[in-house]
Amino acid sequence: MCVTLIGGMDRLEKEYVAAAADAGHSLRCITKNERNFVQKIGHPDALIVFTNKISHEAKRKAVQLGRSKKIPVQLVHSCGVSSLRDCLSKTQGN
Repeated sequence: MCVTLIGGMDRLEKEYVAAAADAGHSLRCITKNERNFVQKIGHPDALIVFTNKISHEAKRKAVQLGRSKKIPVQLVHSCGVSSLRDCLSKTQGN
């Protein structure tokens, strides 16, 4: 399953990817609102947004994209690796 993570900390990106690989997912990390933000999200099976480390505009774009393409979106305030593991375990159930 391909998951896109929006937000989080740059220094934890390797840990995020490792935690996703342990859970059997491939993970793409986008840590900030960049040019062509929506195109960089791509077509994942699920979106996880760490809301405390991303701009309101980026969060709004991600939620809007998820709704338009019927992609499940999880909004999480914390941005730790354990929060990502919790989200990935919920994603597996879907």
